[in-house]
This record gives sequence, structure tokens and C-alpha cells, in this order.
Amino acid sequence: MTQVLLTPLTIAGTAYSSRLLVGTGKYKDFDETRRAVEASGAEIVTVAIRRTNIGQEPGQPSLLDALPPDRYTYLPNTAGCYSADEAVRTLRLARELLDGHSLVKLEVLGDPQTLFPNMPETLKAAETLVKDGFQVMVYCSDDPIQAKLLESIGCVAVMPLASLIGSGLGILNPWNLKLIIDAAKVPVLVDAGVGTASDAAIAMELGCDGVLMNTAIAGAQNPVLMAGAMKKAVEAGREAFLAGRMPKKLYSASPSSPTGGLIGS
Repeated sequence: MTQVLLTPLTIAGTAYSSRLLVGTGKYKDFDETRRAVEASGAEIVTVAIRRTNIGQEPGQPSLLDALPPDRYTYLPNTAGCYSADEAVRTLRLARELLDGHSLVKLEVLGDPQTLFPNMPETLKAAETLVKDGFQVMVYCSDDPIQAKLLESIGCVAVMPLASLIGSGLGILNPWNLKLIIDAAKVPVLVDAGVGTASDAAIAMELGCDGVLMNTAIAGAQNPVLMAGAMKKAVEAGREAFLAGRMPKKLYSASPSSPTGGLIGS
């Protein structure tokens, strides 16, 4: 493998060898969570502060025991928040629980049915958090203008949806994602909507810097096996992007083998 393929994913000045980020919710227990995360090869794991115990419930099973913070980078998120104020309060609590940890994932939802991002509230929360010293990775719509605004605020990564959270519908608008990727100077990671390994590969082939997923793994019939498949898909998609695919041709036959020098010609 050439050196270029080994180039790490760098977020907020820290390099990661894996370009797959995974969530820690929706598993049957913390043991299954641990096994799936290990199979995925992920180094960054997201945790919903409002739904998962990371110390705020003393005496109860904690995710910190299953996934030690000295081995994984925790990415606290604001899943379930519907206003900027609510999201900011949640991440300030996370910073206290994780001893000053500043890398966070911001998501401010618009409604409980679609879980589509509320972009005005997302922009408001991002501005407050960046000023407060947080390193903000942000879930957003696949709108190139909104993504650029978030970058200009100081977010360290933008994370446009591929399709609705938990839908498994894959990438519905690759053209918008490509516009975001081409304009961004910070990492772009697809977040939400990935359903299977081919979706992850397509995201990487488009030029995304990484993929974040939860339901696609946790909701599979065999989450641990699917986690391994996602690891391979992200790696294969990245290599295909860097290799550069052949041009598409319509009605332009080109044999795989040379025609010159054939026997009898």
C-alpha cells in the first residue's frame, strides 16, 4: 500500500488511523457494544449524554467500563436536543463528566419524527460552543451554504446527513455532498442514513473524509459482523477514491485486452 493511502484522518489537530466513527446506542448491552466497536476498528465513539451513563449515574453500569477512555476518543453528542440552549447545556455537562474533554458532536433536531437538523438553532449553538472553547463536529443538512457557514464559525468538521437518521436509505443526494466536499477546508463526514456497507463505500468514493454510523451496525441482525463489514467498506471506498476511477463512457466499447498482434492477424 502506498504512503498516501496511510494518510490519517486529522480532526482538531489529532490524527486517527480509522475513518469510521461509530455510535454506542441501540445495542442490547454494553458487551455487544464493546464487541461491535472492536470489530469496526473505530477510534472515535459517540455517546448520547442524555441517554447513556458515563458517570452521571453512580453505581449503574457505565459505558466507560466497556470502552475505556484511554483507548477510545469519546465524542459526546446532543442527541435528543431540540434547541441551542439545550444542546449547549448538555455538552457543558459532558465536559465536566469527561474531565474537560472539548471534542464534541453537535446536533440540534427540528422534530422528533424526521430528526432533521434545525439549522438556525444549530448555527446558534455552534457559535456559542466555539466561543466557549469546544471543538465542534456538527451534524447538518446537506446544504453547501449551511456547511460553509458552520465552517466559518469555527467548527472542526461538518457532518451532512446522507438521509434521515436511522432510515438506512443511503445517500440520497450525492451531488450536494460533492459540493460540500469540494468547498470545505475542514473534514467532511457523512452522518446519518447509512444502511449497509455499500452506502459507506459510496460516501468514501465521493471523497468524504469519514463516515459516522450507529443504527446501521446496532440495528443489523448480527451487529458485530456488520461492524467488520463497515470497516472494510470504508477502507475500500477510500482507496477507490484515491486511486481515481475510470471515466464513464456511454456506447464506447473498449476491450480489456489489446487487439494488436493477435494470432492470425
